[in-house]
Amino acid sequence: MTTTLITGANKGLGYETARRLIEAGHTVWMGARDETRGKQAADELGGRFVQLDVTDDASVDDAARKITDAGGLDVLINNAGISGPMKPAEQLTAEDATHVYSTNVVSIVRTTSAFFPILRESSAPTIVNVTSGLGSFAAVHDPERIESMLVAPLYTSSKSAVTMLTVQYAKAFPEMRINAADPGYTKTDFNGNQGPQTVSEGTDAIVELATRGGQGSTGTFIDRSGVALF
Repeated sequence: MTTTLITGANKGLGYETARRLIEAGHTVWMGARDETRGKQAADELGGRFVQLDVTDDASVDDAARKITDAGGLDVLINNAGISGPMKPAEQLTAEDATHVYSTNVVSIVRTTSAFFPILRESSAPTIVNVTSGLGSFAAVHDPERIESMLVAPLYTSSKSAVTMLTVQYAKAFPEMRINAADPGYTKTDFNGNQGPQTVSEGTDAIVELATRGGQGSTGTFIDRSGVALF
């Protein structure tokens, strides 16, 4: 049986990914900062709750020890993230940037480092990093795509960094399958429930990468339609 950890799993895309993977037969650890909300979400779906604040070394290390003691891990889904302040570019501060990058980028380094020793014991080690088409140079320069219409320097650049981290980790760990998933414009509370896609459609790329059983490409960036352009 495949054991999967999803960060930020108590709502939105993380919650729906957990639901679908549990339905597919995975044992799913649902990571969340808030213990009450996290436990409630795990109880609703039949998952396992683990307290996990991806911005805190001690919290991540404690989660890694708990999951190791419980039998190990096959799939790590780095889903937790924030949009950051939605204000004009000239009003953004260094503190704003530090907050966004700490949550969206540095946390992936933190969780990858903490869970790498566990994943390397798996016969099908897999990492899925949830990124965004808003971090794609190709998408934001295409006037036919909605990604070209938004100006959000911190969030978009943080997702560019996530995509490149994915490529570099895939090169560093060729024995693992490490890929990035773009959910697309999906209705969640993350964006005020806007977007044409359902939350289930938004998890298609994530679930696809998480259920390959250690097979297929590594270092790629996909959306629900297939391999996307960086």
